[in-house]
Amino acid sequence: MSEGISQADRPDVAESTKPGPAPAATDLFSKFDPLIEQRRALLAGGVEDPFSLVMERVLSPTVAICNGRETILLGTYNYMGMTFDPDVIAAGKQALDDYGAGTTGSRVLNGTYAGHRAVEEALKDFYAMDHAMVFSTGYQANLGIICTIAGKGDYIVLDIDSHASIWDGCKMGDAEVVPFKHNDIEAMEKRLKRIPAGAGKLVVLEGVYSMLGDIAPLKEMVRVAKENGAMVLVDEAHSMGFIGPNGRGVAEDQGCLDDVDFVIGTFSKSVGTVGGFCVSNHPKFEIMRLVCRPYVFTASLPPSVVATAAVSIRKLMHGAAKRAHLWENSRTLHQGLRDQGFTLGTDTPQSAIIAVIMPDLERGAAMWEALLHEGLYVNLARPPATPAGMTLLRCSLCAEHSPAQVQTVLGMFERAGKAVGII
Repeated sequence: MSEGISQADRPDVAESTKPGPAPAATDLFSKFDPLIEQRRALLAGGVEDPFSLVMERVLSPTVAICNGRETILLGTYNYMGMTFDPDVIAAGKQALDDYGAGTTGSRVLNGTYAGHRAVEEALKDFYAMDHAMVFSTGYQANLGIICTIAGKGDYIVLDIDSHASIWDGCKMGDAEVVPFKHNDIEAMEKRLKRIPAGAGKLVVLEGVYSMLGDIAPLKEMVRVAKENGAMVLVDEAHSMGFIGPNGRGVAEDQGCLDDVDFVIGTFSKSVGTVGGFCVSNHPKFEIMRLVCRPYVFTASLPPSVVATAAVSIRKLMHGAAKRAHLWENSRTLHQGLRDQGFTLGTDTPQSAIIAVIMPDLERGAAMWEALLHEGLYVNLARPPATPAGMTLLRCSLCAEHSPAQVQTVLGMFERAGKAVGII
């Protein structure tokens, strides 16, 4: 090689080491193309977007201005109507004045105020349990508790229709996940018996399943779980405050609450604000505050939120009259819709949720829009969130709905159903 000429300067070498064109970037959004196309086709027909509703003003727990129209709310999960309770609102306003808008910190650092302890005390009193732990959302409560207590080498046996937060908690914890057919006690038992001896076992159930509004046979399921050496977690998000003599949920109503190891709940349904919680009598439960990542590494709820939640929970302890009225609303709406010819998710009213089954997504969206034009808001639920690929119009009643409003709702369903050709 001649002195002063580098290897890179030689034409044959330079050509061989020259980098080629960069590969085209993989579009990480391509996996959503079928859903994007489904949504485009749906909206191309002129239907209002059922997932972009705007509430310009909320007038009460049961009425709001939605997309410029006064609308009866039948899809908010505001079961006990606590969002406008004057005592609840006053507590939130006072907390804003006394503590400011937020904590800016985790519960294990600077994020525990007097109000956080007060709402946990209210939960312990409400459930008559030894321990209560509040999370920033109900989703995080399931995520945090499940992934922390059941990890690699443990087994989680759960209903296949379980909420997304339950499935995500299982995945995050890396436990072996064993699903069983919805509400099938025999299938659950078979799976429990196949788990290796000595392995940690957690059975995860829900009191009310939010898509169809059906309840679980908890008494028998909890018995089977205990006979097979499993701990039991029950998510009572859609039953807390309403079902049971004291509003403690389906487990209380069926007489098996004392055999449940962990109860998960949320503030965003009957309590009327936002947040999640777990209550338990397990003697080692307090260690969860140091080992549960979704609790340790999340900013705590604002003082105004926990103040409203604490007052709401204590008022729900004396909510027997509201519970009775909500049951009456549920029975009236369920029977009325059946009489009109609609197909419902349950043969009898089992909760405050009444699911109206639609023939397909297109007619479901058309029915949703027709109801909105009538002045009624319900939830349009579609696969993959729904079981068995169903499209549902999901109605969630409130204890503040008057008998007259329920009758108005029935009239709206009848007119919309006939206009769309559902009935």
